[in-house]
Order: sequence, then C-alpha cells, then structure tokens
Amino acid sequence: MTEAPRIAVAMSGGVDSSVAAALLHEAGVQAFGLMLRLQDNAEGQANRCCSPSDVATARSVAAILDIPFYVVDARDVFEERVVSPFLDGYAQGVTPNPCIECNRAVRWGLLLERALAMGATHLATGHYARKTYDGRVHCLLAAVDSAKDQSYVLHALTQAQLAHAMFPLGELTKAQVRAHASRIGLTVAHRRESQDLCFVQGDYRAFLATRGAGGLPGPILDREGVALGTHSGLTGFTLGQRKGLRIPAREALYVIEKDLARNALIVGARQDVGREEFAVEHVNWIAGVPPAEAFDAQVQVRYHAPSIAGRVTCGAPTQARVRLLTRQPDVAPGQSAVFYVDDTCLGGGIITL
Repeated sequence: MTEAPRIAVAMSGGVDSSVAAALLHEAGVQAFGLMLRLQDNAEGQANRCCSPSDVATARSVAAILDIPFYVVDARDVFEERVVSPFLDGYAQGVTPNPCIECNRAVRWGLLLERALAMGATHLATGHYARKTYDGRVHCLLAAVDSAKDQSYVLHALTQAQLAHAMFPLGELTKAQVRAHASRIGLTVAHRRESQDLCFVQGDYRAFLATRGAGGLPGPILDREGVALGTHSGLTGFTLGQRKGLRIPAREALYVIEKDLARNALIVGARQDVGREEFAVEHVNWIAGVPPAEAFDAQVQVRYHAPSIAGRVTCGAPTQARVRLLTRQPDVAPGQSAVFYVDDTCLGGGIITL
C-alpha cells in the first residue's frame, strides 16, 4: 500500500490557510501545519501577521483537523530580507512591496526549506493561484477568482520552488472558501482580512520615523523649479499622491517625481502623473527564460491594479523594458511589474524609471 504524501501547510490563523489545510486533510493527505514567527515591531508589539493570538487560532484549527502543528522562528530572516529592504527602499526614494520579498525569501525560502527538512514533499499555502505542469515546465496561473488572485505576489517563484508548491484554493472563490469553513465548524470562517503591512502598526510614515528612515524636510517644486512649499520628508510621499501636499493652487497638484539629489518633491498637473514606458530590473522568468526577445503581454504594475496591454522587450537575462499602450498613473519605482499572457504569469521584476 502506497503511503499518502506528506504535505506541509503554511498556516496563519486566517480562513484561507485554514481551509487549505482542511481540504488536504479531507483528501487523505498527511498534512501538518507550519506557522511563521515573525518580528516584534519597534514598540514591542507583535507583528499583525502571525501574532500570538493568530498562533493560538491556527493551533486550534490544527487540533480540530487533528493534524500536527509547529511554529518556525523566522524573525532574523524577516528583519534582514523584508523589513530592512523596506526601510532602505524608502530611503532611496522608491516604494517597495515587502509582501513580494516575504514570499520570495521567507515563505518560499526559509519555510519551504524547513518543510522539506521535515519530510514534506510540498508546501501548500492559502494563496489564490494555480499551477500546472506540462512534463517540462511548472507554470503559475491566475486564480479562478480574479478578485482574489494573488499570482502577482508569487511571480518571483522559481521552477524549483513551484515544483514543491500547492495552491488548494486556486479553483475556488472566496465565498466558497468561507462557506466550506462554516460547514466544517471553523471559527475563522468570517474572520476579517487585513490589507495593511503586517509589521506596521498604524501609518507607515510613523514606522519609518521610529526606524530612522523618516527623511528630512525639503522644498516642493513645480516642473520649472519654482518653490511652492515645503515637505516633511520624501519618504512620506508616493508618486501620484494628491492629498497632504498643503499647497494652495488653482488646480489640483500631484507628486510626479522625487529628486533625491535636491531632497525635493516635484509636483505637477494630473496629466503629468505616470508614464507609459519604464525599465524593469531583477526580472524572474518563471519558466527560467523569457518567451521571446520581445513579446506582447498584459502588465500589472501594482498589486490588485488592473493589467494593461503592453510590449515587453528583454535585455540582459534579468532586465526588460516595457511600453504600455496607455499611460498609467500607478507606475512607481520599487513596485513590481508582472507579465501575463492570458492567465499564465510569466514572471516580473522591479520597476525603475
């Protein structure tokens, strides 16, 4: 008799990872739960993801399912690979996405390594995404529920990582996941989701200030270099931002550039915001190589932003240049541009201007 596969499930105490574990358990898989222990923030408060109360909740779910449950200490790698780059990015005038680096280095780095060391063949998560394998290449696909699709934050996965990945929720909608949790009596069935940075309590600007990355005051200039006011620190602003400038003007003004050399915030009219062409660095091609030297694709420039048709031209192995068919206001250095053909995620990288 063939022994059932042993699958680790990344649990967080939320409904998605709980149902992912339940579905595997119901399928007869030898599942066990793994939960990350992340950092305490500068004020000594627990991280809002995987907090002590979340650990207790996940542990209770594992007990209901009658599966083993373990906590993995990821505090050092989380600080080094997620929090520190987040601080450095803002100090350099860019807007990083720490969730992508957390998936790359923590969940599909440290946690996957721990799962394999404990005898698991795969690591399952509650991400809304799908994968296929054609006998040669593992492919990452968008989820059936487009409103919940999370393939964007998984675009940095490699073939080696995808080979060990499982996404039990990829074919389900959020409503179906909550309904399943209710049917099997999980108390997390209607738990609210957090959309904010897990390691920040309140406004991210206050977090940056407490970690010495708040920036210094400087001038607010128009495109011609005329001084219009003073900002409190470049880290407190993002490209396309309108609110918080506190500048009297006849028409609305938006942040269109951060000039680090002059510590200046450059503002302009609505039509000056965004761009249709930009470079992408540190590109990860999920298949290992791009599909062609140049190809048409749908390009997503922020998490949950709509994808826009564009042309991707590849340079060095980890570099590309993108030209969108229409100008987009959400293009910001530090964020990720992710490429799709139909529902297949080809990969992506960090936007530079």
